[in-house]
Amino acid sequence: MPGVAAAQVADSGRFQLERTENGIVRLDTRTGAMSLCQDRDGNLICRMAADERAAYEEQLDRLEKRVKALEDKAGATGLSSSGENLPSDAEVNRSIGIMERFMRAFFGLVREFEAEDRAESSPPPRTN
Repeated sequence: MPGVAAAQVADSGRFQLERTENGIVRLDTRTGAMSLCQDRDGNLICRMAADERAAYEEQLDRLEKRVKALEDKAGATGLSSSGENLPSDAEVNRSIGIMERFMRAFFGLVREFEAEDRAESSPPPRTN
């Protein structure tokens, strides 16, 4: 049964498989969850038990409520993932203009300091 061997190797011992008269029982050794599996055309098809399915759906419901609460909170604070809160082109251009003036002034100061440093470190001119 190649599907069973592949399932066991895939997660290095996480799942333990046991043959029964109704198919194969798969035990998740990390969580303790058990599933009933069937070998169909070389593929191992597993189904969750009813109580596992209920717990799974309950967890999904909790996560959906958390996501909705986060989306509502983001909407209330003006945050959006749709891009509608991005600055306009005019605002971007204004910001770039401010940064350009700042950088020109900054590098102008750097050039002045470099010129002063060169003047102080150069030897005085010779007089013959």
